[in-house]
Order: sequence, then structure tokens, then C-alpha cells
Amino acid sequence: MKHLEKYRGIFPAFYACYDDAGEISPERVRALTEFLMDRGIKGVYVNGSSGECIYQSVEDRKTVLENVMEASKGRLTVIAHVACNNTKDSQELARHAQSLHVDAIAAIPPIYFHLPEYAIAQYWNDISAAAPDTDFVIYNIPQLAGVALTLSLFREMRKNPQVIGVKNSSMPVQDIQMLKAAGGEDCVIFNGPDEQFVSGRAIGAQAGIGGTYGVMPELFLKLDELFCEGRMEEACRLQYAIDSIIYKMCECRGNLYAVIKEILRINEHLDIGGVRPPLPGLSEADYPIAKEAADMICRARKAFC
Repeated sequence: MKHLEKYRGIFPAFYACYDDAGEISPERVRALTEFLMDRGIKGVYVNGSSGECIYQSVEDRKTVLENVMEASKGRLTVIAHVACNNTKDSQELARHAQSLHVDAIAAIPPIYFHLPEYAIAQYWNDISAAAPDTDFVIYNIPQLAGVALTLSLFREMRKNPQVIGVKNSSMPVQDIQMLKAAGGEDCVIFNGPDEQFVSGRAIGAQAGIGGTYGVMPELFLKLDELFCEGRMEEACRLQYAIDSIIYKMCECRGNLYAVIKEILRINEHLDIGGVRPPLPGLSEADYPIAKEAADMICRARKAFC
């Protein structure tokens, strides 16, 4: 139980950092890591959806993780998402992550082919076996992966002592309650949908991993603080403010992470590049919307932080 304490709190999902040619930029990876630490972040989730992992090579993902680890120098709890759509590459990333001494690895289920539960369990256990000294987090995001973490599959995975938790990004908040009940006290459930952080925490999640945390880290750190202190009315007001910012960002035609990167340029003077095709970048009409969202973040900081 004690070693699980490091998994409590706010874990921004780390963004892909590209140079002007669209390749991984080690310098920009380190700059984003330092920015998050400067804002008080204690843990990150690397090479997941927000890191555009689906569009990156094994070597790209190794480069990202190496530079996060170099910049953090042991000051962050690092969860590295290592899933690829085949076991061999996933195991290679798992071994690499363990060699860098990450705290945990994580994996979505295989996508495209609809595999039976025993095959999904075998895939996750094979990945875990490649990093035998490292904790394992199941990533449940059925709306994108096309596969849901059922309670029967979760119970099977809990037989693996390395499995310490679930990043739950399914939309029904009740799923968190069911997973928490099935996992027990020695299992960490991370709330996934940013728009329901307070709801997820209230029903049993001990932490959160989110794709918008990194563009407004102070707001999510404050939200977690308000929840932990039992100041629920204030927490709900802040959650509503955060949700309004997210809805504004989603008005853009370009991909959400392209919008987030533009806001980081505006508010933080932090340039981590664009997004990798086929993700769409920003259109001309998107820039004023991104600026409005950036201003909303600044106003929320003044109001709540």
C-alpha cells in the first residue's frame, strides 16, 4: 500500500513535442518536462493518447521517454505507456522503460481485431513479463480502443501482482466505482475524462490522468486540493470553469492537441511544435478560438489560484 502513494494526485498526459520538421525534439521534450515540474506537477503519463503514440515509431517513443527521464532526474513519478498494436514492439518498449527506471508501464488493449478476453490478458501479461520489476497500469479507453475492460477481464489481470491500477477513461463514472470495488484497497484507479474529475474522485478514483492537465496544470492541482480538503462547492465551480475551457477548445476544427500547443505558445511562451498527420492542425479560423480559451485559463487562474 505504501508504495502506491506516489500514484496519488494529478498526472498530466505528456504531449508530443516536435521540431519544425515534425520530428521528435529532445530539447522540447525536456522543456515541457521542466515546465510541468515548475508548475508543481509530481507525476506524468508519457507516450499515451496525448503523446500521439499511435502515430509514432518505437524509436520516437524511446526518445521521448529518455528525455523526460533525463530532465526529471527522479523528481517525477513516471508512468510510460508502452502499448503498440503487436506484442513484440510493446515488449521492447516495456524493457526499455524498465531500463530507465520508470515507476510503471501502462497499455491499452490491442486495437482493430476484436480479440477474446483471454488473448487480451495474454497480451498484457506478456508486456508485463518484459518488465518484471515494474508496476503495470491497465488503460481502459473503450471509445477509442474499441474494447472495454470488463470486470471478468480485470479480475483475471489482478492475478498478476504487477497490476496496480487502471487508467479509466470510459465515460460512465460508475465504471470507476465498479473497478475500485473489484480491485480492492491495493489498487489505484485513475480518473480519465477531465470533464468529470470531481465526479470520478468522489466515486472512488484516487488520482487523475488527463490530456488537458498540461495546458492548465495550476487549475487541476487546485481542483485536486479543493477535493482533498472537502471544499466541494468550490471544487464544483472550478470543475465547471475547466469544462467551459475544454468545450471552447473543442470548438476548433483542428485537433485538440494542436489547440493545446497553441495555448501553450500564447500563455507560456512554450513552443513544442504542431501535431503529426493525419491529425489536423489549426485552421485560420481556429486561432481566435484558441486565444479565447487561453484567456479563459488566465481568468480562471486569477479567480481560483
